[in-house]
Amino acid sequence: MHAYREFYSFILSRRYNVIIKGVEIIKSNYPKLILPNHISHIDPQIMTVTIYKYTDFVPLAAERFFNIPIIKFFLKGLHAVKIPDFKKGSKDPELLQKINSQIIDAFKNNKSAMIFPSGHLSTNGIEKIHNKQSAYSIVSILPNNTRVIGVRINGLWGSMWSKAWNGKRPIFLSTYLMGIVYFFANLIFLCPKRKVTIEFVDITDEAKNKAQKDRKTFNNFLEDFYNKNGPEKPTFIRHLFYFPRIKSKVSK
Repeated sequence: MHAYREFYSFILSRRYNVIIKGVEIIKSNYPKLILPNHISHIDPQIMTVTIYKYTDFVPLAAERFFNIPIIKFFLKGLHAVKIPDFKKGSKDPELLQKINSQIIDAFKNNKSAMIFPSGHLSTNGIEKIHNKQSAYSIVSILPNNTRVIGVRINGLWGSMWSKAWNGKRPIFLSTYLMGIVYFFANLIFLCPKRKVTIEFVDITDEAKNKAQKDRKTFNNFLEDFYNKNGPEKPTFIRHLFYFPRIKSKVSK
């Protein structure tokens, strides 16, 4: 699986120039609960190959992604935790407890785990968690030796994987296939690159403190953390190196 991760990392590096801030935090040996903001569908892919360079972790992924053959292959290789799609009617009242149990087991094995607290793509470059409880519930029972790492991802608002491209939620599979077409159409090494910044911040003490109060307080804290620098401005990058120009504003 290591060889496949390296190969996928190479593919993503053709399109994305990733700059990491706070790398010493993610390289640390203690188990970590990693909480990134969610700008686009490409976030989990970039985060996965980035984090795996420094620490062993268990990603969480929506059930629908396990239905896509190539994605399913990587997710199973990463021992990803499957999250049922509630929109399709999954109502298991013990589901959250089961998921948290798997995450705690990962921590006990000195592995880290990654959760996207919002559970959905940003609609306007601002992170909104609303009443979601996944991050809150696990931080509330976090083992003492586990750190909470907040992650700000910047540079993907405007990507075809984001809602900024045409105002609509991109369809994962068709966008994924289009990405493959662009990869080869750019002759692999001539892909126009998008600059992406990933900032890791240890927010353990404050996160645990807020989680002891209530879910709303905790979620507001995370939103303030993610949106510290205000709404992200969209950046549109050419898909093909021989395109003379690209759109300059969000579609209405």
